[in-house]
Amino acid sequence: MKQPTSLEHLIEALRCLPGVGPKSAQRMAYHLLQRDQAGAARLAVTITHTLQTIRHCGLCNNFSEEEICPLCQSAKREPALLCVVEMPADLMMMEQTQSFHGMYFVLMGGCHRWMVSAPRKSTSTGW
Repeated sequence: MKQPTSLEHLIEALRCLPGVGPKSAQRMAYHLLQRDQAGAARLAVTITHTLQTIRHCGLCNNFSEEEICPLCQSAKREPALLCVVEMPADLMMMEQTQSFHGMYFVLMGGCHRWMVSAPRKSTSTGW
């Protein structure tokens, strides 16, 4: 028996999440439709709202609702110190330690490509 097209689309959409395969996506879809339609509606509204309001900070590249995020706006940060992190989750872990008071730059997952590329030697003509 073929599933309704809209259910197939929901299952496929859930598969975009990390670690979610076809069976997990199917279980999630059934759960949302059978047991938590209010939660499903809240999830849909929240995702839509987040996609419309979240952008990248103009200084550190972290997610922000403002052009410049609150961390970069803070007068308590030490602008002479910079910590480069791969993902926003890494920035949050650093902040939880309360041991770094400088600025950040978030590569948004670009760290692996950057680390793998061979270092270049500077020449008198530039790179």
